[in-house]
Amino acid sequence: MPDSRAAPQESLLDASLGTTQENVGTSSLTDGQTLSKEPLSHALKLSTPEKVKDAQLNPPEEALWTTRADGRVRLRIDPICSQTPRTVHQMFSTTLDKYGDLSAMGFKRQGTWEHISYTQYYLLARKAAKGFLKLGLERAHSVAILAFNSPEWFFSAVGAVFGGGIITGIYTTSSPEACQYIAYDCRANIIVVDTQKQLEKILKIWKHLPHLKAVVIYREAPPMRMPSVYTMEELMELGNEVPEEALDVIINAQKPNQCCALVYTSGTTGNPKGVMLSQDNITWTARYGSQAGDIQPAEIQQEVVVSYLPLSHIAAQIHDLWTGIQWGAQVCFAEPDALKGSLVNTLREVEPTSHMGVPRVWEKIMEQIQEVAAQSGFIWRKMLLWAMSVTLEQNLTCPSSDLKPFTTRLADYLVLAKVRQALGFAKCQKNFYGAAPMTAETQHFFLGLNIRLYAGYGLSETSGPHFMSSPYNYRLYSSGKVVPGCQVKLVNEDAEGIGEICLWGRTIFMGYLNMEDKTCEAIDAEGWLHTGDTGRLDADGFLYITGRLKELIITAGGENVPPVPIEEAVKTELPIISNAMLIGDQRKFLSMLLTLKCTLDPDTFEPTDNLTEQAVEFCQRVGSKATTVSEVVGKKDEAVYQAIEEGIQRVNMNAAARPYHIQKWAILEKDFSISGGELGPTMKLKRLAVLEKYKDVIDSFYQEQKNFQVDLTRC
Repeated sequence: MPDSRAAPQESLLDASLGTTQENVGTSSLTDGQTLSKEPLSHALKLSTPEKVKDAQLNPPEEALWTTRADGRVRLRIDPICSQTPRTVHQMFSTTLDKYGDLSAMGFKRQGTWEHISYTQYYLLARKAAKGFLKLGLERAHSVAILAFNSPEWFFSAVGAVFGGGIITGIYTTSSPEACQYIAYDCRANIIVVDTQKQLEKILKIWKHLPHLKAVVIYREAPPMRMPSVYTMEELMELGNEVPEEALDVIINAQKPNQCCALVYTSGTTGNPKGVMLSQDNITWTARYGSQAGDIQPAEIQQEVVVSYLPLSHIAAQIHDLWTGIQWGAQVCFAEPDALKGSLVNTLREVEPTSHMGVPRVWEKIMEQIQEVAAQSGFIWRKMLLWAMSVTLEQNLTCPSSDLKPFTTRLADYLVLAKVRQALGFAKCQKNFYGAAPMTAETQHFFLGLNIRLYAGYGLSETSGPHFMSSPYNYRLYSSGKVVPGCQVKLVNEDAEGIGEICLWGRTIFMGYLNMEDKTCEAIDAEGWLHTGDTGRLDADGFLYITGRLKELIITAGGENVPPVPIEEAVKTELPIISNAMLIGDQRKFLSMLLTLKCTLDPDTFEPTDNLTEQAVEFCQRVGSKATTVSEVVGKKDEAVYQAIEEGIQRVNMNAAARPYHIQKWAILEKDFSISGGELGPTMKLKRLAVLEKYKDVIDSFYQEQKNFQVDLTRC
């Protein structure tokens, strides 16, 4: 880190005010810090109807997309999508009027829950905004956040937008090189980190970041005093040096059609793309996308949410951060080790009313319940199986009926309600999932617990949900219906009504930052977003995802094979299988890589060698004594391999045609993981990475074929 960074470069604000940086002391962020209510009057002035009216007007020459961080776009306002555009500040100001005294955030300090009201939240965001401006935040440059979910993440994000900057999340699992790519691409002026580990990543790459002026750290203190590295307390003190009126000028100048957030795709193919989201994208989706999911305003019921999924991903950011502000929800933050086992404890303490998890999280909860049940007494285990059986049957045969038979109500009262309470879902009315497909097995398991899992469908490029399910809008296996005010069409439909999903509406992003070619590929001349996903719509408008165009396997014989349905069929047929990936693009036949269900290391969240209880039960059922992955794979356990072969053949028997048959397969020695490179940050399968990592295994499937001149089994 060069010494020249000891003093931040002068921002436009500093130049206009003639201020200079001074040494500041420290103060507590939420304990004992005086938060003046004077800025509240500014919020009320800035949220008047006149300001909103001025903000919604767009020059007609503006295009539907841009690749410039300081660009503007023409908003997609039409009769079905005509709501008045709003900025983030206008949304927050409305919330302040309605819910100022309500608890906005809950967080643990030294084992005790503490809370911040919406009034305090707003004032902290303003102080952060002024602190960022003092450190040199420039218009359309970024404040990047490399940290686990926390109040500081929230008010730093909102403060960045208030200050005229762009909020950019970076996954905490990112390497220094990945951090460098994003921080350079988004022109980050300031990076907020929570730990020394994350600070060290930035210190390694700082010399390659010409726009970076300061780093702010909050959960841990820096190991020593370093130039241009500040604590959160110091940032807030710096904010005191900037007049409220100076911030108001910046807020007043903001328009709904300007970029305020960047969400970087996980980069499963090539470098990550910076998805530019406008203020209108955020505020419109926070209101109407969440309404479609039956999220309630606080005057009817204050929603309670546990925040633990990465906020750098659009799903968590919309669900936790922006929707929370829109409706006055209370967001409680999980511990950083949430996915290593502490999440359930937080859920029990908080008892959320709305919860979201990627499919892998729900699968892990399912496996945990199965392991506990396997170790429980005979009577309790039998009662649980009975209760889940009668409840699943009821939920499958009469999914929309509120009138439950006596047996089902008894099962819920005696058994299932206790299980939901133990999980922390006693008060949870809405359980969502998205970001990846979910197996029928997992959905059935939770239906047996009387927990419906509501799917949503959308992309970073649609600001999150473009389709939503809800308690009043549900169909098993579907992704729900299009959010009111949005549009969908399928292009190049086949005989079964499956086509590429194309979307239009106020959710559609502004463009990819600095990537005109990629933006033109995604958005056609009429403004439709081509998702690259394939699906079908039923007669009632429910969407069913069938796969991705890029994932479509085209065999050497020219057959188009969607891999996801076959992979899901294998996992359903063989409960010992954790991950299944179909191979066969430009190959003569299909093959498959398999991994076995194993427990996770509680400290590292890495796959261990130990099979899960469910996997051990499978082994015992087929006549094997194996309890570890290495026993099965290393010794090529005959009973397990034979059972898997028989399961594969059953899947083949149900296939549409012979080219859809899996002809060879292999079990890998270790399950897929984020650190292994096979899964992205949201547990989504990175197919290209798997193809490269296991190239030798895959090649062996097809090299063996060369040993035979004639294979009668395939004639």
